Amino acid sequence: MFYVYLIRSKKYDELYIGSTNDLKNRLIEHNKGRVESTERKMPYKLIYYEAYEIESDARRREKMLKLRGQARRQLLSRLKDTLAKNES
Repeated sequence: MFYVYLIRSKKYDELYIGSTNDLKNRLIEHNKGRVESTERKMPYKLIYYEAYEIESDARRREKMLKLRGQARRQLLSRLKDTLAKNES
C-alpha cells in the first residue's frame, strides 16, 4: 500500500502533507529529525491518511493537495473538528 498523510507539528501547529509506502516508519523518521523539510518543527502527530494500492495514485493525490489550494481547503474542511480538537 501507498499512503498520503497529513501530520501536524505539536510545537508549531503547522501541517505537512507527504506520501510513503511505510506510514509507521515515515512518522518515526519525521519525529527523529530525519526528514530535512520537517526536522525543525518536530515532534509531529499523524492527523489523517489515505491508502492507495498504486504508488502513482498516491503521488498524484499528494501533488494535488500540495499544489491545488481548493483540494487542500476541502480536506481541511472535512477535518475541521479533528483539527480544532488537536489544537488543545
